[in-house]
Amino acid sequence: MSQEKELDPLGSARQLFGARLRRMRKAKGWSLDVLEAKVPLSKSQLARVERGSYLPPEKLPALLDDLFGTEDLFAELYVFACREAVQQYGYNLLLDHERRAVGIKEYAGVLIPGLLQTEGYARALFRSTAARDEAWQEEQLAIRMARQTRLRGENPPHHAVILDEAAVRRPVGGPAVMREQLEYLITMVETPWCVIQLLPFSYGEHGMLGGAVHLLTMPDNRTFAYEESSGNGTMMEAPDRVQRHVRHWDRLWAYAVKPQETAAFLRQVIEALPGSTASPTDTAPVFALTPTTPTPRTDVFNVRHATLGGNSES
Repeated sequence: MSQEKELDPLGSARQLFGARLRRMRKAKGWSLDVLEAKVPLSKSQLARVERGSYLPPEKLPALLDDLFGTEDLFAELYVFACREAVQQYGYNLLLDHERRAVGIKEYAGVLIPGLLQTEGYARALFRSTAARDEAWQEEQLAIRMARQTRLRGENPPHHAVILDEAAVRRPVGGPAVMREQLEYLITMVETPWCVIQLLPFSYGEHGMLGGAVHLLTMPDNRTFAYEESSGNGTMMEAPDRVQRHVRHWDRLWAYAVKPQETAAFLRQVIEALPGSTASPTDTAPVFALTPTTPTPRTDVFNVRHATLGGNSES
């Protein structure tokens, strides 16, 4: 029988997670085979988690806390392990602020935002970034899926997304993956906690072109702005810089089409994908997306979200 490798719990947050898991498992007198029967991971995956060489999937920490009666120990260690796996300082701040925000506004200019990505869509993006590094792909996928858990929790933040037409036109992952992604967006277009509005190409140039912007309102009413481009992200706290982004976002929100029209457009994009049941003449959506003169918005999201301090001065 091979001897287990000695662990270094101080080496990293991931190694600390693994060391605590091994300690709890042995305290129960369980082998990896016993633990394998209780959680949705193979014996080899569990061994890698204990060694700190594998970031566990998002559902494992809560399962371990239930199994060992450790309250939120593994859930909290997992948060730190995810933060540690992301090297960019600005992105670490984004993850931290997302977990605490009561309101999140986003402009997505090129891609579907991470909080709304399906697993297939996200996996395709990571594969295109590092095609030969499957371990990195799985690690980043786990982090991305973990970010979405709060949106499905008991007290999610209010989430408003301006989705540029370019983001829904680019068939990331191929027709089947994109179809699944767009169908998921349709379910999220208008819920008690989420509103998505599409900004058509016909709007033209604007102050947020070139990347993605996140506006995160904290429980104390402070708002942070996170600006992201390819491979880079910057978190901004200075009021003048934040308010500049807030004003741009509010203007685009006024010009974006309503959720019902957004859903109708997404359905036509789906029908135009290869392999759909649309007729050969349906090569592109024909739904008219004509921006109108902005008027004061009184829809359900803005009425709710105004109480969070997320709206800017005109």
